[in-house]
Amino acid sequence: MRSYLLKRLPSALLVLVLASFLIFGILRLVPGDPASALAGPDADTATVAAIRERLGLNEPLFAQYGSWIGGLISGDLGPSYVIGGDTADLITGGLGATVELTLGALLFTVLLGTAFGVLGATSRSRGVRTAVRVVTTGALAVPSFVTGVLLVLVFSVAVRVLPSGGRVPLLEAPDLSVQYLLLPSLCLALPSAAVLGRYLKDGIERTLGEEYVRTATAAGIPPRRLLWRHALPNALPPVVTVLGMQIGQLLGGAVLVEAIFAWPGLGQLAEQGLVRRDYPVVQDLLLLLVTVFVLVQLLTDLVYAWLDPRIRWE
Repeated sequence: MRSYLLKRLPSALLVLVLASFLIFGILRLVPGDPASALAGPDADTATVAAIRERLGLNEPLFAQYGSWIGGLISGDLGPSYVIGGDTADLITGGLGATVELTLGALLFTVLLGTAFGVLGATSRSRGVRTAVRVVTTGALAVPSFVTGVLLVLVFSVAVRVLPSGGRVPLLEAPDLSVQYLLLPSLCLALPSAAVLGRYLKDGIERTLGEEYVRTATAAGIPPRRLLWRHALPNALPPVVTVLGMQIGQLLGGAVLVEAIFAWPGLGQLAEQGLVRRDYPVVQDLLLLLVTVFVLVQLLTDLVYAWLDPRIRWE
């Protein structure tokens, strides 16, 4: 396993380096000037030039990139241009909320995806299989902002059992925090759960069609035991890969869901940084998301190799 990990590390580092180049370059192509935004609409040219000089925006791009990477390596993310405060403090302040939302969505993804996959593959009721297919198709087809509005209308306006937005920290009041977490995490999880359920359904159906499963069925082994002891474990390796990809999807989708439910996480911070052209905040956030996605994919590959030793041998 260690040798397999060492083989995967160079490609992961290469992805991070290329991502840093792309993030840095693309942000400089976005119209707008952070110095002008910071100076205000009534500032004269001299004031804007002085701000650009103080922020280091007059330096060559390679020098700006080198300063950014050097700060990341040393742990000094520098100040925010426009929002104000230290970039590391801003990111740390929203990181806990985003991690909490992502973990809640991941739990919903696993639970709902497993239910969709098992029911879709094993239910003898045609109505149940049709219902699963309709729900998964709808979850993939309907955008998250529409799903979020519908959830708010149903559970916060019509039924009035859950709050429509905001956040209470989990450690302060766990029972109240869960109530605020349910709707945004469910909204974020539905598309990923639909994808996971479809892959799991195909994997279970393929495994149940194997010769050894038919032989075990003829020998009188209960279907439930065949499902949980044989079909489901053998369907897991490709599903683990899909789940790893969906974790990255959850992190990306959190930006929109946080805006819908007024969830004070990294999504709101990224929105503020983009609108106000705050380069340090946005580029650090984007690189953080890429780093998390790369680490999740690396962990997914390790779990896949652990579940299927043939991957390690290859």
